[in-house]
Amino acid sequence: MSMQKIDSKANQQKENFKKPDGEDKDKSSVLESRVHTSQLLGKNKSLVLHGGGNTSVKIIEKNILGEEEEILYVKGSGWDLETITADGFSPVRVNHLKKLAELVSLTDSDMVNELVTHLTKSSAPVPSVEAILHAVIPYKFVDHTHADAIVAISNSINGENILRQLYGDEVIYIPYVMPGFDLSKLCAQQLKQELTDDKIGIILFHHGVFSFGETAGESYDRMLYLVEKSQEYLKSNVVTNDAGITPKQDQNNLEDYASLRKNISQAAGFPVIMKRIYSEKTMSFSNRRDIGIVSQQGPATPDHVIRTKRLPMLGREVDKYVHDYKKYFEENEPRAKDRKKILDPAPRVVLDPEFGLCAVGRTSKDANIVGDIYDHTIDIIEWAQGLGGYKALPAKDIFDVEYWELEQAKLNKLNKPPVFSGEVALVTGAASGIGKACVESLLNRGAAVVGIDIHASIKNLHKRPDYLGIQCNVTSASELKGAIEKGVYEFGGIDMLVLNAGIFPPSQRIDSLPLSEWRNVMNINLDANLVLLNRVYPFLKVAAREGRVVIIGSKNVSAPGPGAAAYSVSKAGLNQLARVAALEWGKDRIRINTVHPNAVFDTGLWSDEILSDRAKHYRLSVDEYKRANVLQTEIKSADVAELAIELCGPLFSKTTGAQIPVDGGNERVI
Repeated sequence: MSMQKIDSKANQQKENFKKPDGEDKDKSSVLESRVHTSQLLGKNKSLVLHGGGNTSVKIIEKNILGEEEEILYVKGSGWDLETITADGFSPVRVNHLKKLAELVSLTDSDMVNELVTHLTKSSAPVPSVEAILHAVIPYKFVDHTHADAIVAISNSINGENILRQLYGDEVIYIPYVMPGFDLSKLCAQQLKQELTDDKIGIILFHHGVFSFGETAGESYDRMLYLVEKSQEYLKSNVVTNDAGITPKQDQNNLEDYASLRKNISQAAGFPVIMKRIYSEKTMSFSNRRDIGIVSQQGPATPDHVIRTKRLPMLGREVDKYVHDYKKYFEENEPRAKDRKKILDPAPRVVLDPEFGLCAVGRTSKDANIVGDIYDHTIDIIEWAQGLGGYKALPAKDIFDVEYWELEQAKLNKLNKPPVFSGEVALVTGAASGIGKACVESLLNRGAAVVGIDIHASIKNLHKRPDYLGIQCNVTSASELKGAIEKGVYEFGGIDMLVLNAGIFPPSQRIDSLPLSEWRNVMNINLDANLVLLNRVYPFLKVAAREGRVVIIGSKNVSAPGPGAAAYSVSKAGLNQLARVAALEWGKDRIRINTVHPNAVFDTGLWSDEILSDRAKHYRLSVDEYKRANVLQTEIKSADVAELAIELCGPLFSKTTGAQIPVDGGNERVI
């Protein structure tokens, strides 16, 4: 591991704490300073990741009876330090928490009940499971992180001795105990015995670090001091070994990648997103000669197991991974106090010599979190290896966190996921009109979406992890190839294809229609869709569930209009292509259906000029032309999109080759 990486992590911590005016004078300013330093810690990814870590402040308040009480404002469950606000802190009565720490035992569910029932604000989030620990530390401000540098040393072969020598009497040392009541009780006992004025923190082996102080700035600065001390040690003592081999050349085996994602989805029992995280670091790590040893020790900290599983999968042997996971469960479950329900046995991290690091999750957000966590885990493993060897906690300790009573309770309360959760759709012509509406409909149903369009606005159509916008000319085979590759590596495959891109040229009679215009319309409306179907077929064939294609056709297929020869013929050709595809691909369980919209005027096809021209042709006003159907209703892009995307859902699971009009009723079609 490069020392530059350690330097960069240290430099992230240099943002100075700015003390708000009146920090120590009133509740609002004290809480403001608590929020400020919490956000500073959360922004530093070498300290906490995705909801990890927690902070607190103790404030004296008067209750409704006018009595003064000490209240612990501690980070609430579900909040992220980077974005936390005052509303993210749960106010709990300190005296009650201290009394809980004196109990002989307390189940986690009973502990959570005690925390919730002793809040001073009913709408506050559930307090952190480490609230009792925060309460028993006799300082106003308390910070807790899972600093990479400290965890790396702790997880090295001689980590405990190194940390004791490094920090001496500056901190209290706590052996690994599972988070929750037992850890809080142990810390309370050792604090009573060992806490002195010269102590500035607590080191939790294989877990993280606490700092504390009488001001937010003091606790924050102490945290940075403790972490930087470990970083400096790593810079001076990590021995870099060339444990890697030359990574395999990336041959862009997209079909193998999509097949791997399908196999993992089958093992999980539901569709998953699989994101490839390609970098020199991930490729080098995945090709280490000793990858079968260093990667199979366990996670950097036990709480990561909730996201990443205990071990990554090496290569593509999904069946072997599932077998080993079930064995791990069977070996450890009998030790549990209560019977446990096995989680899905599918991997969340894949290390492959060709693909590098692949992160797996139910959603794009989940996969991104897994990727971030394991990217940091690679650093931690390599630093620990440079100190003599990486050594994680035993499997039994990891199992206890993975099958924690509180986590099992969450599983039983999980809401039914959206219908397309874990699935991937590609939509063409997605920057406006029907295509844009299809993207929104798919996202609302839980799908990850790749939107392609010739317009640059496609890139910023949505800013969320489950959307990827790619500027692409669908008539360019090379651009299509690149767009498909980006989409597959970002989300894992393509399960649904919506062919929407097209043009509607100005009205021209056949006797004045230039051949160049005819060919351009055919190229965009017909030929490009043939190329797309050809390129996407291998991915539809290995879709997580079953492949689905929706063609956005036209009323002109069955009822062409004068002056629209090129458009009508191109759409008729596309319609025939869809029918043949339905016949050919049925054996692969791929469904192809078509919707035929008419008079949808909020699309990119219809300029004011074209709309006026067509209305004039039929001797109607523009408003009359918009509603010129049996139902006398206006058809909008969203109307078409909702039906198109519904065709991809379970309601139409036994339908293929269908053609459905969305036109308000057209007399010529009827």
